[in-house]
Amino acid sequence: METATSRWIAKAREIGQEVLARHADDVDQKARWPAESLAALAQSGLMGLTIPQAFGGAGEGARAFAAVTRVLAEHCASTAMIYLMHHCGAQMIVAAGGFSLRERVLGAVAAGRHLTTLAFSEKGSRSHFWAPVSQAVVNGDTHRLCAEKSWVTSAGHADSYVVSTRSAGRSEPTAMTIYYAPKDAPGLAVSGRWNGLGLRGNASAPMRLENVALPAAHRLSPEGEGFDMAMKTIMPWCQVGSTAVSVGIAQAATTSTRKHLLASKLEHLGQSLASLPNLRARLAQMQIAVDIQQVFLENVAERMDTGADIALALLECKAASAEAAWEVTDLGMRTCGGAAFSKHLTVERNSRDARASSVMAPTTDILYDFIGRTLLDMPLLS
Repeated sequence: METATSRWIAKAREIGQEVLARHADDVDQKARWPAESLAALAQSGLMGLTIPQAFGGAGEGARAFAAVTRVLAEHCASTAMIYLMHHCGAQMIVAAGGFSLRERVLGAVAAGRHLTTLAFSEKGSRSHFWAPVSQAVVNGDTHRLCAEKSWVTSAGHADSYVVSTRSAGRSEPTAMTIYYAPKDAPGLAVSGRWNGLGLRGNASAPMRLENVALPAAHRLSPEGEGFDMAMKTIMPWCQVGSTAVSVGIAQAATTSTRKHLLASKLEHLGQSLASLPNLRARLAQMQIAVDIQQVFLENVAERMDTGADIALALLECKAASAEAAWEVTDLGMRTCGGAAFSKHLTVERNSRDARASSVMAPTTDILYDFIGRTLLDMPLLS
């Protein structure tokens, strides 16, 4: 039986095959913004997938979001990462009940006219995104922000940025306040270029906030309560979305490897590569790893939709899928050999894209520490 969720997934698959896949190699080679893909997603309504229906969105939950993001990542991981960060930022705005522009911004997001993103990690605290070293200065109703944000997906392309900073007058690293910064705010600028190993089209460049003046009404979190709000709102969507991207990349490499084994021949023997048992075994390992991570992703997303306690699973799923994507794409590179190394297949791009999740905050090493601390009944941060 067809449902609204299945229709959204089908729409994502159609756009992925017809638009994202067509431009993915060019986006990767030129490290350019995937304008065609974002335009198609905006027109389709998928940019408002998780926005409540009251604001004009589809009102879908984590299960639909994970499935759509995974499908997009199979065809263009750069576009999928932009999509992921857009929904993370949008969910923060959804949660900000006191934000004066909330209805207007979310209406534009739902209509595909507004792209948002997160600006959290800072040069000074690196992947410790929960501890901004920048600090707001308050003068009456005006809040001034000065910060060096290290990597901001969609930098220079987003219509707004969900920005974290340490609260004015506070010394605790996690005393965070989160703000809405429109793209035209004076003092907000891209401060470098993005030339990454993978995800080359997601414009994940550094940004500088130089004395950016925002009204108090642009706070998305209560003063000093941004950390707790981010952990409850952004963290679940970011972890599930990152997992979906990794699973999608791994599936893309597996599919490309399968096609290569079926199409390529050892002509002197009159055999296809598929006749070699060692290569079939590697393909089997790849698909098993993908299927395991897919089941885990679906389980976490479904539990998130029901409001179940998934704190530990959220830490585990991103770490597990990042490692699996790394291993699967490595198997693909070895299985496809020179055809992969010479970039005749998507596997080489998939391999580079798969590396990103391990170094994106929270990094895999940090997640392992968090998981260990949780299992040992220790505080995550100390």
